[in-house]
Amino acid sequence: MPIHNTPRSPITALLLLLLCVVSVPLQAATPAPPALMLARDLGTTPIDVPAYFVSEKLDGVRARWDGRALWTRGGHRITTPPDFVQGWPSTPMDGELWIARNRFDVVSGIARSTRPDPAAWDAVRFMVFDLPAHPGTFAERVAAMRTLVDRAAHPQLRMIEQTRVASRAALDARLAQVVAAGAEGLMLHHAKARYGVGRSNSLLKLKPHDDAEARVVAHAPGKGKYTGMLGALVVEHHDGRQFRIGTGFTDAQRADPPPPGSWVTYRYNGLTSTGLPRFARFLRIRDEMPP
Repeated sequence: MPIHNTPRSPITALLLLLLCVVSVPLQAATPAPPALMLARDLGTTPIDVPAYFVSEKLDGVRARWDGRALWTRGGHRITTPPDFVQGWPSTPMDGELWIARNRFDVVSGIARSTRPDPAAWDAVRFMVFDLPAHPGTFAERVAAMRTLVDRAAHPQLRMIEQTRVASRAALDARLAQVVAAGAEGLMLHHAKARYGVGRSNSLLKLKPHDDAEARVVAHAPGKGKYTGMLGALVVEHHDGRQFRIGTGFTDAQRADPPPPGSWVTYRYNGLTSTGLPRFARFLRIRDEMPP
């Protein structure tokens, strides 16, 4: 039987047009991750240490201030109390929402809340570490950051301390000092580098351990004192290989473990001969994957 095209009525055509119009804002609402400069691992690679500014690697939530609002690295707007950002400069800033060492879970929960609690936000600081729109070198951006923060004189707007060290031995000593105090490690930014999007050899991180992300695929039941609780997470690496993470959890996390499908960050000490992480241990739930 031949198929005939039936002419559309004016009402049908109007409905189709409305559907097209409505679909545009829905597509535009998809979060667009901000264009960030990302660090590479330094490890034991030889570098000209005096050529870098050194700062503590903060255990917080990275955020981008676009001059009007704060955004996560995944492109989601962070809802803050109005007073938290009142009086901030219109200059775009990269920084870290931070409370104190070993308080990541707390600040992460505050940053993810869509109903901000002013009392909770009162403990948070936005620690500025770069100016993405500034055309100058990092040394010039450091000076500009100090000026911006000083002029704003806002109690919750701070700048991460940037210093210089003389040698690799002094750098390793600084790393040992901050790690002993509870920090994650150090960040190194080349003084002559300009801001660039993506992984950069001019921005380096130095830590006493490796870390990575994996997706939870299952829960292995606990035994002994952990009977009825989590024994280990079965996780999948980016290449599809699976392994277990059985340490690093609190009792509360074993009772309410990260669900299958979520992403977690884990620490490890190098790789085995098969390329899997050695001594993998849970660090935290990953709320957002890096862009």
